Amino acid sequence: MREALFYTMEGDKIRCNLCPHECLIPEGKSGLCRQRKHVNGTLIAEGYAMVSSIAMDPIEKKPLYHFYPGSFILSVGGLWCNLRCSFCQNWHIAHREQPTVFVAPDKLVEMAIEHNSIGIAFTYNEPIIWYEYILDTAQLCKQKDLKVVLVTNGFVQVEPLKDLLLYVDAFNIDVKAFNEQFYRKICGGNLSAVKRVVEQAAGKAHVEITTLIIGGLNDDKEEIRELARWLSGIDKNIPLHLSRYYPNYRMQLPPTPVTTLYELRDVAREYLNFVYIGNVIGADNNTYCPECGQKIVDRGYVIRVMGLKDKRCINCGIAIPIVM
Repeated sequence: MREALFYTMEGDKIRCNLCPHECLIPEGKSGLCRQRKHVNGTLIAEGYAMVSSIAMDPIEKKPLYHFYPGSFILSVGGLWCNLRCSFCQNWHIAHREQPTVFVAPDKLVEMAIEHNSIGIAFTYNEPIIWYEYILDTAQLCKQKDLKVVLVTNGFVQVEPLKDLLLYVDAFNIDVKAFNEQFYRKICGGNLSAVKRVVEQAAGKAHVEITTLIIGGLNDDKEEIRELARWLSGIDKNIPLHLSRYYPNYRMQLPPTPVTTLYELRDVAREYLNFVYIGNVIGADNNTYCPECGQKIVDRGYVIRVMGLKDKRCINCGIAIPIVM
């Protein structure tokens, strides 16, 4: 059993300090995430190295568009989540028991090397609740020059995040909406905590943001304008992915109109240099130079980096923030 990190005793209960829920856990019980259990005065990372899903994925699937475009990464997930989003796209592993197998950190690293992966992506369910497994594996990755990626809801305390930032190369962080009411009612979390994580991670690792657009809930143009304005205050080159919602899990609202995605992309582009549309077949998600319009990355059947030289646009010479 692996002892969990970031907890304190409060009487005969344990206070978990990993995420903003700060669960107070009685003996024999688990926190909201169901991954961290109180056993005889010790918090145990119960799901440590227990893997539900593993695959070689294109890096663009994370989605990460400005991080080693065209590459593949070993992607791995466990079980459970520390939020309760009613529209969850991966509810079958985030909110349901599924078979798992034990994959030790060193074995996971060996698999990444054997498959010529650029590294390991912790994804599918919420990786933050797998904190100790990620930390142990990431330290081994650094010894082998493998990249570490987290696809996360960003619902973690700042202190645990700081330790991860020593090892994580790239994040895709879900900013599920830009209003607190949505987070409270739809997700069981809070926006302010996620904003802190984005602000801390940007500049220390590569960061891209995804927002799933749900008609009538988080598709207001002014809300997306505020989201884009806030991101641009951190770095106007942070890529923003606006993805189309489809009915899933406990939410059965109709799919978001494609026209809404394009309208919101135009709004976000008032502040951000790189805005992409997800879950829409045929959307132009090539990367273009924000200064002259030169195509930088062609995302057709094959991903081609075609407009860069020494990390600058081949036409106008401005720096293009793509990690390669």
